[in-house]
Amino acid sequence: MTASEAPMKADIQTKMEVPLLDLNAQFRTIEDEVRAAIDGVLESQHFIMGPEVKALEGEIAAYSDAKFGVGVSSGTDALLVALMAAGVGPGDEVITTTYSFFATAGVVSRLGATPVFVDIDPATFNMDPEQAVDAINDRTRAIIPVHLYGRCAAMDPVIDAAMDRGILVLEDAAQAIGARDAAGRRAGSVGDMGAFSFFPSKNLGGFGDGGMVVTSDEALHEKLRILRVHGAKPKYYHHVVGGNFRLDALQAAILRVKLRHLDRWTEARRANADLYRELFAGAGLQDVVTLPTDVPGHIYNQFVIRVPRRDELAEHLSRSGVGSAVYYPVPFHLQGCFKELGYAEGDFPHAEKAAREVLAVPIYPELTREQQAYVVERIGEFYRS
Repeated sequence: MTASEAPMKADIQTKMEVPLLDLNAQFRTIEDEVRAAIDGVLESQHFIMGPEVKALEGEIAAYSDAKFGVGVSSGTDALLVALMAAGVGPGDEVITTTYSFFATAGVVSRLGATPVFVDIDPATFNMDPEQAVDAINDRTRAIIPVHLYGRCAAMDPVIDAAMDRGILVLEDAAQAIGARDAAGRRAGSVGDMGAFSFFPSKNLGGFGDGGMVVTSDEALHEKLRILRVHGAKPKYYHHVVGGNFRLDALQAAILRVKLRHLDRWTEARRANADLYRELFAGAGLQDVVTLPTDVPGHIYNQFVIRVPRRDELAEHLSRSGVGSAVYYPVPFHLQGCFKELGYAEGDFPHAEKAAREVLAVPIYPELTREQQAYVVERIGEFYRS
């Protein structure tokens, strides 16, 4: 151990608090900008939709290499209104992964359609594209690939199969704003539509709920705009039944400030991921802890490791002051609300194995080297004991 390393080693013997996410640390770096943006909305007294929302829509669309953006009330509603715009309803089937946040499958059932689940690629946690293609039948109306944890899913096999059959492809990019795939394409720009979430824990998070749908299809854009205001065009004249999916101006103003910093925060997350790899290798944990594969374009909404005795490790980290979380403990096909679909344990073994092994550890941009070293030391301590 070198002299420069010695202080860090000594420091991490004392209990340190390392939250899974520290929003206060981020806010302190942009507080003046955010307060000025909020004051601007207060002065305007324009709280629902309006110029801030319109400006954010254009900025997110451009950032995502899409032509249009439609701001909505949450990431869940982004998925919901996108499927509504595609005409998904009773009798239709929608293919998606069995391993994601519940909204991905929940919105399908809410429209009376049937979710059809497929397993994941164990190396990426994303939907196995070949299984998705094999699941297509005459009732398939849409496919929802999920860019889980900030890594783009493999899209080309799905896109090719969908185009041949006239099936809509909706990207669930809730965790992946700014991510790029192997071909350099932005998350949300590859399929017919892409859905983003601005939940506070996301890489681009608001001060409450918010979401957006992006598309380069003008007809879909127009449908989305109408559906988010109860299906009215013009106001009070309803030719379709939509919903109240509007985005608040306060959220849009805050998100516009944060968008200006997003690339810098993404680079910090990537640097933190690189440092974790260095620290885990230095701790000799490579045979115990499986790290996420590093690929260009990954934005690390989460840094998810695979470990044995996952729940015990999580408890040990909590006692040590380290935040962690399981995303996600129960795949969709084993959820009680989907019991009638007829799936059983063992149907999707890769997703089930991931649900037993995954653990997200802190990766937020403001994380310090000392904090990361502490996280790795505490994990090593657990497996050496």
